[in-house]
Amino acid sequence: MIRLDKIQRQFGAQVLFRDLSWMIPDGARLGLVGPNGVGKTTLLQILCGRDQPDAGAVHRPQQMQIGFLPQEVEVVQGDTVLGVALAGFDEVARLEEQLQEIGRSMAGVAAGDPQSERLAARYGELRHRFEALDGDRLEVRAKAILSGLGIPESSFDRSPETLSGGWRMRVVLARLLVGSPDLLLLDEPTNHLDLEAIDWLEQFLDSYEGSFVVVSHDRYFLNRMVRGVVELERGGLTIYTGTYDEYLQAKQVTEAAREKAARQQAREIAKVERFVERFRYKNTKARQVQSRIRALEKIERVETTRRSRTIRFGFPPAPRSGDIVVRAEGVGKRFGDVVVYDDLNFLLRRGDRVALIGPNGSGKSTMLKMLAGSLEVEQGTIELGHGVQRHYYAQHQLDALHPERTVLEELDAVVLPDDRPRIRKLAAGFLFIGDDVDKRVGVLSGGEKARLALAKMLTRPANLLLLDEPTNHLDLRSREVLEDALNEYEGTLVLTSHDRYFINRVVTSVAAVGGGTLTRFDGDYDAFLQWKQDRDGDQEDRPPLPDDEGPGENRRVRQEERRREAEERNRRYRQRKQVEDRLAPIEDEVGRLELRTRELEAAQGDPQVYSDPDRAREVGREKGEIDQRLRQLYADWERLADELD
Repeated sequence: MIRLDKIQRQFGAQVLFRDLSWMIPDGARLGLVGPNGVGKTTLLQILCGRDQPDAGAVHRPQQMQIGFLPQEVEVVQGDTVLGVALAGFDEVARLEEQLQEIGRSMAGVAAGDPQSERLAARYGELRHRFEALDGDRLEVRAKAILSGLGIPESSFDRSPETLSGGWRMRVVLARLLVGSPDLLLLDEPTNHLDLEAIDWLEQFLDSYEGSFVVVSHDRYFLNRMVRGVVELERGGLTIYTGTYDEYLQAKQVTEAAREKAARQQAREIAKVERFVERFRYKNTKARQVQSRIRALEKIERVETTRRSRTIRFGFPPAPRSGDIVVRAEGVGKRFGDVVVYDDLNFLLRRGDRVALIGPNGSGKSTMLKMLAGSLEVEQGTIELGHGVQRHYYAQHQLDALHPERTVLEELDAVVLPDDRPRIRKLAAGFLFIGDDVDKRVGVLSGGEKARLALAKMLTRPANLLLLDEPTNHLDLRSREVLEDALNEYEGTLVLTSHDRYFINRVVTSVAAVGGGTLTRFDGDYDAFLQWKQDRDGDQEDRPPLPDDEGPGENRRVRQEERRREAEERNRRYRQRKQVEDRLAPIEDEVGRLELRTRELEAAQGDPQVYSDPDRAREVGREKGEIDQRLRQLYADWERLADELD
C-alpha cells in the first residue's frame, strides 16, 4: 500500500493541500474527483514521485511499481510503436541473451566438470526471474494490448513521431498496461479513446490484478470500474464507497447534513453575537462578554460546498421545421483510396435525437460536416427540409475564439440585439459567474473555453443541432448543465461523443457508423450494447430501421446488403474454423512442453541431479531442446492468433 501523511502543496498563494493524509490499500479501484483546478493531477504526480510535497511525507513500499498516465501527451522514446510498448523491459531481453549463452556453455561442458553445477544453478536463477517477468509472452501481450487500444498491426513498426497526439497517448497507455505495475495512476485515460477502445480498456481493468486510481469526467466509465470515489475539495479528501452514482447520492446526504449543521451553527453564533453586542459596555457582564468572544474565536465554522444551480442555460426556442429535416440519398464520400461512405441513404425527422457511434476514423465527424454543409458530398445528395436552421459545433471550435476579448465581449459579438440583456444569464448557465465574465479569453482554461464556445454558438435559434464531441474539456458540472439544456431542447439533434453517460441522457436513437454504412437503432447506448450482446449471428436480427426509408429500390438495396453481409459472415466463419483447427494442436503441445519444462527446472534445482554431472547434462540438453521447440511453437501460435484476429 502507499500512504500520504499530512502533506501540503501550494503554488504561490494558492494552497492545494494542507495536512492531507490518504492511504491507498492493495486492490483499490478508486475514482478521484473534484472541480477543475483543485489539484487532482498534482496529487497523482505526488503519488508517483513526479512532484514533491512542500511538507509531509509520502510512504511507498520499496519494491512497489507505479505507472502514471499523464493527461497531456508526453515525449515518446522509441524507434517503433511496438518498441515503445516494450520500453522498460530491457531486463527481459538481457535475461534471454544470458539464458541462451548459458545454455550453449552447458552443452559444451564435459562430464564431471565443476563448472556444470555452477552453470545449472545460474541458469535456474535467471530462468526463474525471466518467468516472473512473463518473458515468453511479453511481445505477444504488447501486441494484444496495442490492438485492443485500436492501434492497427500495420502501425506497430511505425515511428511514434509520425502519430498524432491522441495516438501517441494510446501507445503510452499500452506501455503502462504491458508493464502491469502494482498501482496504476490514470489521468483522464478515456480522453483519446473511441468507444471500442474504452470498452476494451474497461475489460482489461476489470481483470487487472493491481490497484488503480483514475481521474475521469466519464461517468459511465467511473460507474463501471470503481469501487470507491475519493473527492478532493477544499484541500482535503472525502472517501465514499461504491460507484459514482452511489457517491452522488451519498454526497447529497452529506451536503444536506452539512447545510443543516451550518444553519444551526449560524443561529447559535448569531445568538452569541447579539448577547455580546447588547452587553458589551456593561461592567456587570464584562466577564461573560469576554468569555463568549473567546468562544466565538474558537468555533470551527461548518463550510458548505453546494453551489446554486437555479440559473441554467436554456436554448432559444427552436423554430418549427418541416417533418423531414434531412434526406440523404446515395451519399458517397472518400478521401483518396479510403471509402468513408458508399451509396448511403438515411432520413432525419423532426425531433430525432441521434448519436453517431463508431471507431475513430469511421466517418462520424465527416457525416456531421456534410450535414452542416462544410464538406461537399461527392456522390448523391443531402437535402435539408423546409425551414431547417442548423448550428454546427466542431471539435476544434475553440480555435474560433478571440483571445483579446472578454467573455462578455465574445458573447456580445454574436447575440442578436434583443438578446443582449440576457448575456449574463447565458454566461452564468455555462458557469461564468460574477467577475468571471470579465476574464480575457486568452487566459481561460481549456474547459472554460469549451463552455464559452458552446454558449457562443448557441445564442441564436436553430432547429437542427450538429454537435461534434461537445463534452470535450468540460468537467462533470458543465456536462450536467449541457445535458439539462439539451433535454429541454425541442429541435432535432445529431451528435458524436465518447461520453456514454451523456449519450444515454440526451439521445433516443443510436446510429452505428462504419464500413461505409450507417445503421440506425432505436434506443440509448445501453440498449444498443444489449442488442449487440444478445444477437445470435442471424443477420435478420438487426437493429430496427426507420420505416420511412420506404419500399422499392431502397428495400432492394437493403436486401442485397443483407445477402452480401451473410455471405461475408459465412466466409469469415469458415476461415476462423480453419485457423482454430490448426491452432488447437499447437496449444496442446505448448501445454505439454511447458509442464515438462517446469519438471526439468525443478530437477535442475535438485541436489541429487546437479551433483550427478551426467544427469545434469542430460537434463540441460532436454531443457535446451524443449526451449527451442517452444520458441518455434510460440512463433506459430502468435502468427495464427494474429490471423484469427
